[in-house]
Amino acid sequence: MSNESKQCCNCNSKGSFNEILSKYESDKSNLIQILNEVQEKHGYISEKAQSEIATYLKMEMAEIYGVITFYSRFTLEPKGKYNIAICLGTACYVKGAEKLVDKAKEKLNIDVGETTEDGKFSIEATRCIGACGLAPVFTVNEEVYGKATVEKMEEVIKEYMEKE
Repeated sequence: MSNESKQCCNCNSKGSFNEILSKYESDKSNLIQILNEVQEKHGYISEKAQSEIATYLKMEMAEIYGVITFYSRFTLEPKGKYNIAICLGTACYVKGAEKLVDKAKEKLNIDVGETTEDGKFSIEATRCIGACGLAPVFTVNEEVYGKATVEKMEEVIKEYMEKE
């Protein structure tokens, strides 16, 4: 396979698709690792990336899509620069996480699973993140906010809006 055919349509300064594929043999057993790395570098797995992976691993694109949609870690749509993930696990839900979701949706004027038009924010509902003692919990990228309130959600969104 030529280097040109390995290029991803979403290449950016974080590295090219060619660099990812070149780390792995053309074997189906490498699918999850490749998907993880594409997701990590590009923020999501585009249709073009799926096609390139399918060609490289000699798999049907439907198989690739099936794996991506089976695992909640993978996403087909780009997330915002600031991804707000609200835990809806039992402990968080019981302690009012749904109100946090409502406040984030209201402040950003988007629904769960969506990204703002400017690409700055996205909202996702997650399952337990392992911080039940801090319930309810939400994260912005890797930053964890525990014992969260509606006021805290509003304050954090405002801080991130003012960053740029």
